[in-house]
Amino acid sequence: MQIHENLSLRQYNTFGIDVKAKHFADFSSAAQLQEILMYMHQLAPRIKKLILGGGSNILFTGDVNALVLKNEVSGINVVKQDDEFVYVQVGAGVNWHSFVQHCVQQGWGGVENLSLIPGNAGASPMQNIGAYGVEIKDVFEELEAYHLHDKTVVKFSAADCAFGYRESVFKRKYKDQFVILSVTYKLRRNPLFNTSYGAINQELEKMGVKELSIAAISQAVINIRSSKLPDPKLIGNAGSFFKNPSISKEQYDQLKNEFPSLVAFTNPDGTMKLAAGWLIEQCGWKGYRKGDAGCHTKQALVLVNYGAATGKEIYDLSEEILQSVKAKFGVDLEREVNIF
Repeated sequence: MQIHENLSLRQYNTFGIDVKAKHFADFSSAAQLQEILMYMHQLAPRIKKLILGGGSNILFTGDVNALVLKNEVSGINVVKQDDEFVYVQVGAGVNWHSFVQHCVQQGWGGVENLSLIPGNAGASPMQNIGAYGVEIKDVFEELEAYHLHDKTVVKFSAADCAFGYRESVFKRKYKDQFVILSVTYKLRRNPLFNTSYGAINQELEKMGVKELSIAAISQAVINIRSSKLPDPKLIGNAGSFFKNPSISKEQYDQLKNEFPSLVAFTNPDGTMKLAAGWLIEQCGWKGYRKGDAGCHTKQALVLVNYGAATGKEIYDLSEEILQSVKAKFGVDLEREVNIF
């Protein structure tokens, strides 16, 4: 067990924000986590805890006066299988895209549409990550999490997680109470291909794919994401900074009348989901830059750090964007990225 003091978190967040953690430790098992927590309880009983995975969905706005716990739980294991499904348990610290690629190589279908999403597997159910017609809830079986107060490992079913759009109980009801250790996914031995998202079919055609496969779909998604989203290794970012907002059909009809090119999709409950990137672009933010904080040139939904931007500068830019969208469209945007 090693606990660092005043450690820079620059390499631990994809925005590349250079802030310091008062205390920092990594763990690869529930036992190791418990040991660290017991030691720190004696040293600083009231210190806040921050669980860090891939650091791809967080914006640090200042030094972190907390114990930062880096989740390094590893392993990808088949826990059971039948004629139709294979149940795969993955450690929370495993890189998400690496896990997806492993599944594709094994011929296990269900997560190929989620290729190249940054971050680690443990964050996937917290955020109910989704892309190109698929969400985590579609393939989720169960997870194991360590309860920080009770010091026990608890299992959560899909119903327990109460998944919503980029939502789960871990973001609100149980925020800061659990550390996810592993996630089990229910994947198909005989994949069902999901190419309903228009851009996938276009990309498959462009690739000259004659026979559909999960490998082809995964590569198509990788191509699309690579063309739109900046590589965090080159330009600091956390992917989509804002959620796509949903509004009533009545409000949508009014906006559509005023803005005929408004982009929207119908939700199962009849409300309309708007494209946040389109709203932001219409407000003139796409490609905007002030110092090293900016709005990406190819995708207005992505805020970027061109080098030496502070977290506060990026946060302030996001606030200006929120206010301008509200003023122009009367729509409230919500940040998808966690602010700390």
